[in-house]
Amino acid sequence: MNKRNILKASLALTAIMVLPLVAQAEFKPTRPIELVVHSGPGGGNDVMGRALIAAIDDAKLSPVRIQISNKVGGGGASAASYLADKKGDPHVIGIFTSVWITNPLVQQEANISIRELTPISLMLLEPALIAVRADSPFKTLGDFIEAAKANPGKMKQSGGSPLARDALVRTVLQAKTGARWAFISFPSGGERISALLGGHVDAMVIEPAEAGELIRSGKIRAVAQVTDARLPDFKDIPTLKEAGFDVPNPPQPRGLIGPPGMAPDVLKYYEELMLKVAQSPGWQKFVRDGLFEEKVLGPRQTTEFLTQTEVQMRGILQDSGVKLVR
Repeated sequence: MNKRNILKASLALTAIMVLPLVAQAEFKPTRPIELVVHSGPGGGNDVMGRALIAAIDDAKLSPVRIQISNKVGGGGASAASYLADKKGDPHVIGIFTSVWITNPLVQQEANISIRELTPISLMLLEPALIAVRADSPFKTLGDFIEAAKANPGKMKQSGGSPLARDALVRTVLQAKTGARWAFISFPSGGERISALLGGHVDAMVIEPAEAGELIRSGKIRAVAQVTDARLPDFKDIPTLKEAGFDVPNPPQPRGLIGPPGMAPDVLKYYEELMLKVAQSPGWQKFVRDGLFEEKVLGPRQTTEFLTQTEVQMRGILQDSGVKLVR
């Protein structure tokens, strides 16, 4: 056998030996996957989680069952801490939002930074509307702001975590205008809406999908969009800047994140799963119906996005006079 044939045989043998090792390195879940969300039933993360599971089930993308695990408390801190305790567990993942970034910046107890976890995929960005009851005397956002200036602390806004996007919208508007109004936190989206409709609060930041039917039924009125450009479904409603308030739009990203120490093959599995989900009919319908901005990024790009978002959030909080602990 000449040297060329010896080399070919050697390469062939090497390939045969490597193939089983590659196959063994491919992760596949062997027990139910726990999907951690920080909101209660009906909250934004819970709704997204259930839509994600439905899309996966409909397209038969997972060999095992995926189940929601609601870890409510601390504005996302409980969920982040729970995920951090599952270091290296390939059967636990979570859904992050901006509150996972802001909480550790201002709360000493929220000691799990999103950088300590394993970003898997950004899935979407969520626009928002500022709404009042349909019978409210406030016809514009300016009307509400002027009333808040005239009655410091008397006006009320319903919301979720004090550091979620709806609260940050209040923060930037108060910093810009000098107006002051109360923020009343509720654990679920349904309770926040009920508080507005029941007259217990005067305004709220609401997701477009939730607002649409309430506007059509004459129950609420949107006075501004928390977007850079008007959404096609709400073309008559001004953006914050168009309403006369040139303030930053706090982003609301939603995506998938894993515990610390996630193995490369496990990370690859979930990255590829999310790419399949993004292309599935069920998920595409969820994005359309929710009026979300689809933005699917892989692990490296998601990490970069979260780093940039943390810088932006830190700037918003500092400019608004919020004391940072980290």
